[in-house]
Amino acid sequence: MKSGIHPQYQTVSVRCACGNQWETRSTTTGEIRLDICSECHPFFTGKQKLIDTAGRVERFRRKYEKNKPKAQAG
Repeated sequence: MKSGIHPQYQTVSVRCACGNQWETRSTTTGEIRLDICSECHPFFTGKQKLIDTAGRVERFRRKYEKNKPKAQAG
C-alpha cells in the first residue's frame, strides 16, 4: 500500500432507530444512524410487521367479499 493516499480508518458508533447500538470501524467520522438493523428487520427476526396505513387490506377484503361463491343450499 502506498502511504498517504488512504483515508483514516477509525472506530465509530452505529445507532439504529430501534435503540440497538454497537461499535464498528469506518472511514467516516462521527456517528452512523440507521433506520433498520439486523435486530429489528423482519427477515432476521422472523416477525412480520404488517402496516396498513390507508386501510388497503380492509378495502380489498370488502371488494372481493362480494365475489365469493355462495354455498348451495340443498
